[in-house]
Amino acid sequence: MIDIDNMSILVVDDMKSMRLTIRKMVKNLGIGTKLKFAENGKQGLEILNTEKFDLAIIDWNMPVMNGISMLDKIRNDNKLRDLPVIMVTAEAERDIVSEVAETEIDGYLLKPLTLASLDAKIKAVVEKINNPDPATLHRLKARDLEEKEQYEAAIEELKLALSHKPSASRLLRQLGLLHFKIEKNAIAEKCLLKAISVNKQDSMSRVYLADYYLRKNELEKAGKYCLEVLSLTNQYNDKAFDLGEKLLKNDFRQLSLNIFSKFITRSKKQNAARQKVIETCLLHDELEYPQELLEHVIKDNPSNYEMVYKAGLIHQQAGEREKALKCFMEVDRQAKGHVEAKFQIAKIHYMNQKVLMADDYLNQILRIDPKNEAAINFRKKI
Repeated sequence: MIDIDNMSILVVDDMKSMRLTIRKMVKNLGIGTKLKFAENGKQGLEILNTEKFDLAIIDWNMPVMNGISMLDKIRNDNKLRDLPVIMVTAEAERDIVSEVAETEIDGYLLKPLTLASLDAKIKAVVEKINNPDPATLHRLKARDLEEKEQYEAAIEELKLALSHKPSASRLLRQLGLLHFKIEKNAIAEKCLLKAISVNKQDSMSRVYLADYYLRKNELEKAGKYCLEVLSLTNQYNDKAFDLGEKLLKNDFRQLSLNIFSKFITRSKKQNAARQKVIETCLLHDELEYPQELLEHVIKDNPSNYEMVYKAGLIHQQAGEREKALKCFMEVDRQAKGHVEAKFQIAKIHYMNQKVLMADDYLNQILRIDPKNEAAINFRKKI
């Protein structure tokens, strides 16, 4: 039981002003007797491993270790996993609510905080912990049984939990995962499908479904659920990218490109994501989509001559010689010493039967790099 008047609270937030605000609010509310602060998730975990707290209030967006990563580590630590956690997030980050809801969060608060909202949320969380509902009691018992590998008994406890909350997607998902453990895959699949039907924001059940269909080599179904996951969260971006590549290798082109497109949109570093997709597509002989991506990159940053050079290579690979030449000439204009661009220009001039122009560019290369073997051998050829 948590005594709200004498409880201990850990506040984890990288902004000093927010830490001071929460400190003042808690003091004005007369809640708790112990209040401690950490500046990021890593520091917060170090404190939790040395001191006991009744509640943690964690900011979502922090350097070093963000709130969701800290929460994940808390829930996977047997000593800390039952700690009540309230997540604080900005209005602009509301897309994380589905992520938080599926990671056994006890509550979340939107910034800017108010005295009334903080008071109501802390009291609601403490009340829920002190007086757990029947579904929660059965869920916790199922967890204990699962850890003892008593899977059948755990399934029965979850069924009892669902009798109290038949539309709880988390319970349905846990029931599905337990059926996977006893190799009743068809029942597990039905449970996960039910979970996403009752909760349109359930990203984790979709992840498990995508993994299940991937194991069965039902790539189209795996891709479908992967796309839905990407619409909800960017937590599984790397996994989605890998599936997109697998789909491309197996001729599910459009589905693969849809995943790549969403992967780029959901990435924090979109230019890096574009470049990664471009390289992967080229590796698997997909040319049209990288051309589109490079057009966007070059439009946003026309002085990025390395991207312009890469666009030239793609046009060349696609047989679009004049477009390729235009790109290489642009690179040569911007970076006079770009030997690779000069070499490509020489090749195209030679293919266009403009031998003297080709020879001129080879001479330019040899003035920069007299031992350039590619230029020397090509000059001998022409």
